[in-house]
Amino acid sequence: MTTAIHSASVELRDIHVSFGTLEVLRGVDLKVEQGKTTCVIGPSGSGKSTLLRCVNRLQEPDSGDLLLDGESVIQSDPDKLRQRVGMVFQHFNLFGHRTVLDNITLPLRSVKGLDKEEAAEIARARLADVGLADKAPYRPAALSGGQQQRVAIARALAMDPDVMLFDEATSALDPELVKGVLDLMAGLAERGLTLLVVTHEMGFARSVADEVAFMDRGKVVELGKPEALFDDPQSPRLQRFLSQVL
Repeated sequence: MTTAIHSASVELRDIHVSFGTLEVLRGVDLKVEQGKTTCVIGPSGSGKSTLLRCVNRLQEPDSGDLLLDGESVIQSDPDKLRQRVGMVFQHFNLFGHRTVLDNITLPLRSVKGLDKEEAAEIARARLADVGLADKAPYRPAALSGGQQQRVAIARALAMDPDVMLFDEATSALDPELVKGVLDLMAGLAERGLTLLVVTHEMGFARSVADEVAFMDRGKVVELGKPEALFDDPQSPRLQRFLSQVL
């Protein structure tokens, strides 16, 4: 990957989200410094994915604030925000009836207003970045799950985001495909892109994250360096969680 990286800090302040009577996020505070990687771990139903969706406002918080580079973006145009905050989902969310190249050029043309040639040039460069330059004319169904996820990452990177969100990006993949996607994510971290990663891959969190946040019942229970959280967990809830997953 040769493109220059520019990144931004992202901060959630006192974020609350409820679905009916169910409190999903209960006053979450979390900051990822510019160019750093934070992994969010925790049991199912702890609010991890909802937290991630609040960062690009696919889920609007009931209250709280969201800051990019120290500026509140909670009232800004969500489409403009999503140009700055890329997201990669568990299920690749590619258009099956379009080619791989089209999947990447569509948002460049519709959101950024680029012409066809410029969009295609950027798309091909990002496909090369993720090792799929030769797959541009294929439909997603012709690709493996790991390749489809790498296309989804290329699509997000093509928008030149300041922050990348990954929501369990490897959990739908066959085990032998996981490493390639995790290696790609680690490469982005090394290049200094700000990453917020919800993951159940504890080895990735330990080796790549600058900080790890443990969530349970809609709150960040512990936050710290990977070695501190994994080797010396303070809360009984984190100790119990790690005893089940490690």
